Amino acid sequence: MQEIRCPNCGEVFQVDETGYAQIAQQVRDEEFKKELARREQELAEKQEDKLKFAQMQQEKEYGETLSQKEAELAEKEKTIEQLKAQITGSETEKKLAISEAVREKEKEQEATVSRKNDELAKKEREIEQLKAQLAGSETEKKLAVAEAVQKKEQEIAEGKTEIITLKGKLSAQETESQLKEKSLKEQYEEKLKSKDEQIEYYKDFKARQSTKMIGESLEQHCLTQFNTIRMTAFPTAYFEKDNDARTGSKGDFIFHESSADGTEFISIMFEMKNEADTTATKHKNEDFFKELDKDRREKHCEYAVLVSLLEIDNEYYNNGIVDVSYKYEKMYVIRPQFFIPIITLLRNAALNSLKYRQELQIVKNQQLDILHFEENMNAFKEGFARNYRIASERFNTAIDEIDKTITHLQKIKDALLSSENNLRLANNKAEDLSIKKLTKNAPSVKAMFDEQRADGAEE
Repeated sequence: MQEIRCPNCGEVFQVDETGYAQIAQQVRDEEFKKELARREQELAEKQEDKLKFAQMQQEKEYGETLSQKEAELAEKEKTIEQLKAQITGSETEKKLAISEAVREKEKEQEATVSRKNDELAKKEREIEQLKAQLAGSETEKKLAVAEAVQKKEQEIAEGKTEIITLKGKLSAQETESQLKEKSLKEQYEEKLKSKDEQIEYYKDFKARQSTKMIGESLEQHCLTQFNTIRMTAFPTAYFEKDNDARTGSKGDFIFHESSADGTEFISIMFEMKNEADTTATKHKNEDFFKELDKDRREKHCEYAVLVSLLEIDNEYYNNGIVDVSYKYEKMYVIRPQFFIPIITLLRNAALNSLKYRQELQIVKNQQLDILHFEENMNAFKEGFARNYRIASERFNTAIDEIDKTITHLQKIKDALLSSENNLRLANNKAEDLSIKKLTKNAPSVKAMFDEQRADGAEE
């Protein structure tokens, strides 16, 4: 027995070893809880300081990146202006070149027409000369001259036809030059339109902060980002799609990681949200907080992260990692470029608390072992009592059956003894049987036996 003095009233009372152990256990548990609470508070303060430092670093890096991107954008705009000026100058040069080519072509056509006209005039002069020669010649010469004149006239007609053909070619070339000029103009307009689209792209690029979304969904983009560094940064982590919809809803991805001894120290529920710029009804990030928190609790995840491209012009969500724990516990909203940083930040913070988690898990396991020991003891007692009860019932049943068997055997014994007595009487009767007794009441049969005996004696 142990003596304990009350610190308030001074009364001394005795307790047995079990009571003393329980009191000591209560004191130790209370001290352990206080120490655990103190360490958890210290850990929370350290995590908060590190988170603030990381946020400051992130904001600084973000500002530097933003300044760099703005400088690059200004350089791009300057280059675009230079290209526009070059395009304008090139267009003027092309027009001048086309005009010069048209003028040269017209000069060539005019020279050709002039040459043909000279040749035609020469032919006409030759005809006049022949006509003058024919004036003093004979009829045959007149016929020959007439034939020559006809031939020359035919040549003149062919020359005129050739002149008309050349004029048609010149008109076609002028039309072709106009078409080329129109085509060049359309090409330069197309290039100018392409430059305008490039300007719009860089403006959108600044808003989205270099997130590459061309030809892929936001979910696939995040999965690709994670798989790119999975084996180097997160070799033992689990990051897969949430396909469990038994509770009626599910998130997009679940991330969790455990230590070598199997202690899970980080788990994150991810939800990805995006919408086209032409969508009529615009959603807000807050529209998805409640459902995300519900999914996090149902899947037993510690953190919830919304990766969102909604409200793209809202600077509140464009400035970095947004903590919305004031509405829903351990929830963050990020842009896609902060997908890997948020995992790294939360994981490193959780790694710092892994030691305390392991110690807490050891204590929980010890308490669980005691609970299991008590459960096993109670199960043994219940099983032993049940087996004892069944054995007792069966023992009594066996005794009753033995008694019934003894009674039955006694009846069989009595029946056998009675049968033996009857057999003895039957045997006695068989031994006393004789012909005299059999023919006592049958005179004719007795006479037959007597006659038979007499015949036997005679022989």
